[in-house]
This record gives sequence, C-alpha cells and structure tokens, in this order.
Amino acid sequence: MNSCFRILKWVCVILPTCLVGVSVFPQSITLEDLWLNYKYYARQAGPLNWMEGGDYYSDLRYIEKAPAIIKFDVNTGLAVDTICYGIDDPRTVEIDTLEFSDYQFSEGEGKILLTVDRKAIYRRSSRAEYMIYTVDKSAVEVVSDQGLQTSSTFSPDGSSICFTRNNNLFYKNLIKNSEVNITVDGKDRLIINGRADWVYEEEFSFTKAYFWSPDSRYIAYYKFDESLVPEYQMQLWGDSIRPSLHTFKYPKAGEKNSDVTIWVFDTQTGRSKLILDETGNDNYIPRVQWTNQSGLLAIQRLNRLQNRLEIIHVDVSSLDLRTIYNEQSSTYVDVPDQLFYLKDNLGFLITSEKDGFKHLYHYSMDGELIKQVTSGGWEIRSVEGIDESHNQVYYSSTESSELENHLYSVNLLNGEKRKLIKANGYHDVDLSPSFNHYVKTSSTIDNPYFVSLNTIDDVQVRVLQDNRAVINQLDSVTLGKRSFFSFKNESGEKLNGWMITPPNFDKNKKYPVLLYTYGGPGYQTVKNSWLGFNGIWFQMLAQQGYIVASVDGRGTGGRGAAFKKVTYGNLGKFETLDQIAAAKYFSKQKFVDSKRIGVWGWSFGGYLSSLCLAKGSDHFKMAIAVAPVTNWRFYDSIYTERYLKKPQDNASGYDDNSPLFFADRIKGNFLLIHGTGDDNVHVQNSMALQAKLIEAGIPFDSFMYPDKNHGIYGGKTRFHLYSKMTNFILNNL
Repeated sequence: MNSCFRILKWVCVILPTCLVGVSVFPQSITLEDLWLNYKYYARQAGPLNWMEGGDYYSDLRYIEKAPAIIKFDVNTGLAVDTICYGIDDPRTVEIDTLEFSDYQFSEGEGKILLTVDRKAIYRRSSRAEYMIYTVDKSAVEVVSDQGLQTSSTFSPDGSSICFTRNNNLFYKNLIKNSEVNITVDGKDRLIINGRADWVYEEEFSFTKAYFWSPDSRYIAYYKFDESLVPEYQMQLWGDSIRPSLHTFKYPKAGEKNSDVTIWVFDTQTGRSKLILDETGNDNYIPRVQWTNQSGLLAIQRLNRLQNRLEIIHVDVSSLDLRTIYNEQSSTYVDVPDQLFYLKDNLGFLITSEKDGFKHLYHYSMDGELIKQVTSGGWEIRSVEGIDESHNQVYYSSTESSELENHLYSVNLLNGEKRKLIKANGYHDVDLSPSFNHYVKTSSTIDNPYFVSLNTIDDVQVRVLQDNRAVINQLDSVTLGKRSFFSFKNESGEKLNGWMITPPNFDKNKKYPVLLYTYGGPGYQTVKNSWLGFNGIWFQMLAQQGYIVASVDGRGTGGRGAAFKKVTYGNLGKFETLDQIAAAKYFSKQKFVDSKRIGVWGWSFGGYLSSLCLAKGSDHFKMAIAVAPVTNWRFYDSIYTERYLKKPQDNASGYDDNSPLFFADRIKGNFLLIHGTGDDNVHVQNSMALQAKLIEAGIPFDSFMYPDKNHGIYGGKTRFHLYSKMTNFILNNL
C-alpha cells in the first residue's frame, strides 16, 4: 500500500509540478467546448459608432450587467465619457434597468435612439421597441406605445423619426410630439409600406424601404403590392397540442413578384406623391437613394432577367424622369451597392464589372463617362469611403491576392494609388468621417480576429479585441497544419484550395479527406481569413486523423466576371465538376486514401454535396447535405432567375443539375439534414429528395430539426447538429 501511495503521489503531484508549462498530454478539441461552452468563440468589436467629426467613437459596453455607451478619443484610444448608463425602464413602475441592444445618434448627438426587446422576423428583419434618450436631461421616452416598430431612424436634422408598424409607415415630429400616418393601406400579405417584402429582403439585402432626403423634408418609400404573389405555408410544431401554420408570400422561380411603386412623402404638406409605378412591368427596384441635389432622387431599375440595369433621376417636384445610366450583360448585372454622389454637382461614382473585373467609374450627373478610376486583373471588394476634400477614394480589393483583402486609396484627379494596409491577411475596415482613422478587423487562416483602432497610415492606436482567450485555448491543444494549394481542373483553369492536415502528419501514411464546399455565385470559402467555428470543428476532425480541405471552383468570387459567370444558365454543372476535380486531385496524392473521400456543405453547399455523390459517386464515399436546394424551381425568383433565367425559358438549366433527377445514381453514404422552419430553403427540398431516394431504393440517413430556420441554431441545436455530423463522418468515412 505504501509503495502504491508513493507511485500515485509521484504521478499526481510531483510529476505535474516538475513539468509546469509543458503539455505532456495535449487536450483535444471537444464539441462541448465548441458548441456548448463556446471556448473558441472569436469575438469582433462593436457595435461601434463614429461620432461627428471623426475625433471620437462610441462603443456599447456592459457595466455590472447593464448596457452603457462609452465615448472614446481616437487620438489616445482612451475613454473620455460615459454617455448613458443605468437608464430606468420607463415602461414599469419598478426600478428596472433598461436593456438595449443597439443605438443611433441624432444629428448633433443630443439624442440617442435605443433598440429594445428586438424580436427577429427573417434573416435581416426584426421588430423592436424604440426609445429616445435625451443626453443632457438623462431622460428616456418611448417612441410609440402602439406596438412594436421596425426600422426606426432619425431624420438627418434630428427633429423627427420615421418607422414602420403593421405594414404602414409613420412619421413622428419630436418637437411637436405628434405622430402622423404616412400610409394607411398596409395589410398583412397584401400591402407593405416602407419595409421590404420577403424576397427583396433576402436577395437585395435590405429591410428598411424608406429614405430621408438630406434636408429632412422628404421621405421616399417603397410600396409592395404582394396580393397576387403565391403563398408558402410552413407548419410550426411548437409546444401546443396542435401545430400552427405560418403563411407568407414567397415568389418561386417563374412566379408572380410583388408590384412595386415608389412614393415620396412631403413633411411640409403632409402628402405623398407617386414617383415611379412598376406595376405590371415585371421589373425590380433594388436601390433607391437621394442625390446631393435638393429634391433629386436616384432609382436603380433592373429588368426581370437582371441583365439590364438603369439608373433613373427623378425631380420630386416636377416628376421629371431621366435615365442617366444603362448597363447590359449577356449574363447578369450585379446590383451596384457602390453608388456615390459627389458634392458640388461633380457627378457620381459607381462600380461595374463591364471590363471583366469589378472596378470604379466616374460619371457626370448627365451620365457621361468622365473616367475609369481603377483597372486591372483584380477587383474591388468594397468602396470604404470618399474624402472629397482631398479627392481620395478608399477601397478594399484583391489586388495583392485574390485570397486576401487590403485597403487602398486612389486620387480621383491624378490616379495616384497607395496601399494602406500591407500585412498579409484579410482586413475589413470602418473609416472615420475625418478619414484620419479606421477600425481594422484582421485575421488569417491561422489567427483569429484582431480588432484595433488605427491611423490612416496603419499605426495602431488602441487594441479593441485581441481574442487572447481563444488564442490561449488554441495553444492548449494540438492543431493540424493549415496551408493553401492550387491545381488545374480538366479544363486547365487554376483552382484555389486550403487544407488542414492531422497533427503529426506523416506523408508516408494514407489519410481520408473531407471536402467542405459552398460554391455559390461570387462566394469564396478559400480566403486567408479566420474560418470561425467550422475551422475549429475541422481541427477536431484533423485530430481524429482526417484531412479537411476546401476548393473554390468556377462560379466563385475574387477572380473576375468570366470565372464567376461561366455558370450562367447551368447552375451546378461546372461547380460539381470542379469538386469532382478536387476529389481526383486528392486521390492522386500519396498521402490520401483515395477510397475515403467525402464532401459536405450547407445551403448551396448542400446542393453541391448532393450532386457530388450523384454525379461523382465513383470519387466520393460519403456526403452530408444541410438545408440543400434540390430543385431550383423550389427557390425564390430573384436569386434563381439571376443565374438560370425563368424555368419557362430554360427548363434544361433547371433539370440537368437537380439532385432530384439523379437520386438513383447516389451510391455512397448520404446524410440529409434540414430545419422544418426554414423560410429560405424550404424543407420541401429535402422532402422531395427523400421521396426520390425512397422510390429508387437508395439507402440514406436524414434528420429534421423541428421549427429551426435555415441557420439551424438555438439552445443546444448546433451541438446536436455537429455531434450528428461528426458521428456520421467517423462511422462512414
């Protein structure tokens, strides 16, 4: 017994003491730490708001579990004021602290609009209670007590607030404390005022469908008439004895869209005026914005096939309409989010792929081309800001590498260009109004987000988030090596990829490979940026002896229009061929077990992984499809027709690459997963594929997550989902 005790003491007490700081038995990554304890959650900063002039910014922080807005000096990086903290909730007589999740300042920063009790609707939309906090009085009041609102905003001069409620648009004069109905005809599933319908929200990426004029006099707004749009019914199981139905308007490919009209409300006269009527024209209005000329509205109009874009200028007083920009394509024209109107009638800047890569162009207000501002075999990812006083345009681009994102500046007059961020990696920036500073969020495939406040010359002023806790956690485990590679497909085009090899990788051994794919138009999975939670999961699989890799095939972004748009009219064809090419590439590597290659993906990636196991079953042993599209006839009009045209006009483009028509060719191990509450890619897709698989006598596994949307999250859902996928991989690959 004594000798046993001495041995036990040596193992439990003396040995660990001698080896402090040395990891003798490295800790493994666990799904519990990933999806229950969130030990690998790499945070970003925010929400940050630049304050007027650009010398200060504000940040939403928590002090003793209560939200507070803190003001920081950009030159020193130090906190200089607590603007609001510990506000009493005006809705209760109890002494309760008001909880808010977001905020915006009025002009002059004397008032703050607080977002309270936000409730999600769809991907980008939500309802909330909005409250106004008056800074000098430390007083808070409810914007409206008539129910939850959406998209509340101050007028540019801070004197009023506009918001939507129950499909109608409202305007509140804060000086008179009066609320005015701008519209009264809003009705569920019939008329929507000032807020986007489902398909505009999802595919044109906006929910607030009204816009203050710079002088605060006018409010331009959308009216959606969706009365003839077909409905989709989604069963919600909940906890009741009987399930309920959620019914909403969802135009599938080839079906009727909402009729859209654009109106302008005049706060001085209290009347609305019809500006543009697209009823029956089958066009889209993806963007509306005010120019810098008083009362001049700019409207972007796309035809239904999205291969012709117009910019229309409308004088809201005279109703004079002028088309000042046209762009056409044999495929499709991307909506130019980067449309900027310059002061002093100096024209506008717009991005376009018309020369084969996304670049910046300068036009006069009459629509005459002044100059192409940028050019080359690379593309602008985003215009970050325009400093008109110094003729500088700041933009992020792929000029250094198609796998990275760097900040540049270019002079509008002489074309002189500077690279402002030189370090390798993917860098997102938020420029200050003075253009002297920016908040930079940087990462690489090896390093989580590092957020800092920097001068315009990239000198660090303050660290906002270093994710030290995540780095320490990663340092405590053994990670596989992450590396980039490239190869040529059978057509001779270079494809980019990354791979993670198991720790203690031995090139003389043979390993199974799991490919991760998305592959949708313009998207990249292969970037020198942090891979997030999936990246940690991939490392966990690498610890289990798997190589995990991802390859961006034709159709993905960062490499110009030709590479991206080659998939037009045949969505899924080249994307699948390139994932099969990736499997062939790996099967030729001496360190790969060619009989153990699998693929998985989510959404578009689930669509591709399904096709890979059908059309490439000789190369893939296993596939997982999460929330996949299985027939593009089931998906929405705007997205689908942009890449495939209408099914009435391109039936083969829809059918030749639908997993439903190739289900009988699936040979490997197949796991099909979907959320029954998916308003985006309806569970109908997976149900239809299941029916085809059953009919063909193909064995498969499937799992449905009750009431979960396209993201399949909430509570312990992600832990359950990734546990199921992990077990399926371990047992079948």
